[in-house]
Amino acid sequence: MEELADGYSVTKEEMLWIRENYVPNAADWTNPLASPLLAPDLSGLPPALIITAEYDPLRDDGELYGKRLQEAGVPTKVSRYDGMLHDFPDMLEEPGNRALDEIASVLGAAFG
Repeated sequence: MEELADGYSVTKEEMLWIRENYVPNAADWTNPLASPLLAPDLSGLPPALIITAEYDPLRDDGELYGKRLQEAGVPTKVSRYDGMLHDFPDMLEEPGNRALDEIASVLGAAFG
């Protein structure tokens, strides 16, 4: 978050504002229900697809979460889209469409 704090479609300040509004009680910020990355044990969770963007302040957290899920034995795929910003799937152009296709493919396989 520090490396990509400003200039990449969303800022660290915006991410902190979102956190403070999503979880207004600061004492809850470290609760694994609010931040699953902080859970001591991730085993038993369902399979996951984690999509990150190269220029996203949340990239490292997402990729670390994916790594921890994999280490816990949870089937997890982590896809980083190089050159992309946080909100790239909303742009409805390549590679945003590719990310949406990846999501649809994983959901289709999971739910048949």
